[in-house]
Amino acid sequence: MDLSSISPTLLVASLMVAATPILLAAIGELVVEKSGVLNLGVEGMMIIGAIAGFAAAVGTGSPIIGFLCAALGGAALSLVFALLTQFFLSNQVATGLALTLFGLGLSALMGQSYIGIKPPASVKLDLPVISDLPILGPILFSHDITVYAALGLVAGVWWFLKYTRGGLILRAVGESHDAAHALGYKVVKVRIMAIMFGGACAGLGGASLSLVRVPQWTEGMTAGAGWIALAIVVFASWKPARVLLGAYLFGGVAVLQLNLQAAGRGRRHEVRLAALRQRLLQRRERGRGRGRYRCRCRCRCRWPPDGGGALEGGAARLPPQPAVRRSEDEVLHEGAAVRDVLR
Repeated sequence: MDLSSISPTLLVASLMVAATPILLAAIGELVVEKSGVLNLGVEGMMIIGAIAGFAAAVGTGSPIIGFLCAALGGAALSLVFALLTQFFLSNQVATGLALTLFGLGLSALMGQSYIGIKPPASVKLDLPVISDLPILGPILFSHDITVYAALGLVAGVWWFLKYTRGGLILRAVGESHDAAHALGYKVVKVRIMAIMFGGACAGLGGASLSLVRVPQWTEGMTAGAGWIALAIVVFASWKPARVLLGAYLFGGVAVLQLNLQAAGRGRRHEVRLAALRQRLLQRRERGRGRGRYRCRCRCRCRWPPDGGGALEGGAARLPPQPAVRRSEDEVLHEGAAVRDVLR
């Protein structure tokens, strides 16, 4: 294996491009879940955005029109989800899964005549002097405009949720819709707008995939990117900055996987990298599920399991112990058993 063929500069630059579709879809889903709605149709909206943007770009010769049509396609599909869940009160999980299946099937039908066609080249940021810098130039100033638009969107969502009245209303609707309704806010309207914004972002992510990262149309080309975006939102604890970090983490693993294959690493290490991504998500979920209290045997189990009990010296107050004297090893063994059960 020859690792000298892997350029760290090109690796980081490719990481940013590979993470952009997932980042766009994840930041849109974050806004949707902040409003108190779970939309599992991100995969379907991404693939519809990919084919809509590709078809529009090929038909008009303008990638900008392609991105606009992709956003409209994703928003239109998300509007169907909003009508079914907010007006007809259908189950959000079942509706989201149906939306994904519908999007995959419709995109396969629409894209049959676009296989093998090359789309027009998208606009890249090309600054005369800055782009020629030895390391920073290829990493920061030689990308497609969608990379910078995604970064700006993350910053905009963070500012909107934290510093604006609209962001406060959105978070209030998501945390307690009854209280928001009692204050006079239109809960359904706020949620529909959030759902359509998430659909537009997912459509842009799909178009970024079909027009920039892989400039061609292939049936099922999202390949689970929408599900990864959903996982990143939970992994990031619904915070925009952590969504950016999670998207770049998964994008980096994907790019590193391809580079290792080119360097002769083989299928075994590809499986290891996929397992690494899954383990990171599992550890994050396990850390979120643990309680804040620890028992006095210094293990990581929660006591009591329901989270009750008064604090005493930084730990939970334990129930009365029987009069039987036990050794320290027995206590530690019992604590480990409780920890395994609670996991």
